Amino acid sequence: MADTVLSKAVIGHEGLTRKLGLVIGGSLFIAMAAQVSIPFFPVPMTLQTLAILIVGLTFGSQLGLATLVTYLGYGAMGLPVFANGMSGAALMGPTAGFLYGFVAMAFLAGLAVEKGLARGVVSTALVGVALSAMIYIPGLGWPALVMGKTVPELWAGWMAPFLLGDVVKAVIAAMVVWGGWKAFGRKA
Repeated sequence: MADTVLSKAVIGHEGLTRKLGLVIGGSLFIAMAAQVSIPFFPVPMTLQTLAILIVGLTFGSQLGLATLVTYLGYGAMGLPVFANGMSGAALMGPTAGFLYGFVAMAFLAGLAVEKGLARGVVSTALVGVALSAMIYIPGLGWPALVMGKTVPELWAGWMAPFLLGDVVKAVIAAMVVWGGWKAFGRKA
């Protein structure tokens, strides 16, 4: 049976050391991508979602989940891994819903690959776009609760400016993952 997840096809997932290496490396990759930001209102636009999609699509559901939980754990311990060097305070601030939504994003991206929903560039990009849209549910729900506003009030100011960037990042993630499969001469 062919491997369905790129990281397993390339290096295998056997052994705790390999799994830990993937989780630590993936969480550091996401932390670095979070520091690449474009000032935007109300929050900066970063490469976090690009990195999260690549991790989920490459690692699979379980390791993707573990990687994002580790990433959030780094922030909870006070390490400056979130956008603009933020740490634990971001887990309760206005962007906390997005941070928690990232966990589901990675898990579901990996699950989509494992279930065969993300097989080519187009289907993988569509999965990425759908998951990018999904993170706005907790992403807007959290500040709506904290700020006492409604989701429609936050929609135009908090979501609309990021939509094009999310689509571009989903397409790039699909191209990176598909390119990885092509570099190794096979696709599950």
